[in-house]
Amino acid sequence: MHRFFVPPKTLGQEQIDLPEEVVHHLGKVLRIGVGQIVLLLDGLGEVCLCRIEQLDKRRGLASVLERWNEPETAWPIDLLQALPKGDKLDLVLQKGTELGITTFTPLVSGRSIPRLDEQREAKRRQRWERIIQEAARQCRRPRLPQLSPVQELEKALGGCSAELKVMLWEGDCPPLSEVLGTTRPESAAILVGPEGGFSCQEADTARQSGFTPVSLGPRILRTETAGLAVASILQYIFGDLGIAPGRSKPGPQP
Repeated sequence: MHRFFVPPKTLGQEQIDLPEEVVHHLGKVLRIGVGQIVLLLDGLGEVCLCRIEQLDKRRGLASVLERWNEPETAWPIDLLQALPKGDKLDLVLQKGTELGITTFTPLVSGRSIPRLDEQREAKRRQRWERIIQEAARQCRRPRLPQLSPVQELEKALGGCSAELKVMLWEGDCPPLSEVLGTTRPESAAILVGPEGGFSCQEADTARQSGFTPVSLGPRILRTETAGLAVASILQYIFGDLGIAPGRSKPGPQP
């Protein structure tokens, strides 16, 4: 069944005015007509089973048949990603959403090349939110990951409250497997540097903020790959990857 995210306040009505982009997708892309059943989600867990009552070039209207709340099954992971070159963050947001990352925190560090002014950041944020929304729709996540504002490294480190904090580091440090322990933490944060990595001073600041430097083995992964690799590992061990829908996760528990 086709699924679409709509503004949260929209689902409070029994007759829902569909956003312009949803109307376009239904009518022009999917060729769906009046009477068809779709799912509308607010990105916060509420889901509505709806019937299309009106659909033309300018307006779409749907009536709510049933509503319920779906919990998030992904284990809480905050990816603190230093801004990479070009549009690489688009890939990180898309695939990170599919893998169950619950918060994305874009960072500006000393070796970050992108330096966004407020106007440019606002435009890119709109693009990033669309990428997250489309990825969540495709992979059937009921809740949208949170996208934090672009922050300076030190500020983001100070605001991170995850129980497990790991920093991917190329220096002499233990492998990820040695810092995970045998019990499941409440949440995790993954800190990833830009193409040139973090400076030694930035790494020391991260350590002082509770982040443990870890290695992923002999291969050096690209900045857009490293965080996704760790997120996959953590979601498999502590989260919902590798289990059948509707079943609870075996293995380490809180």
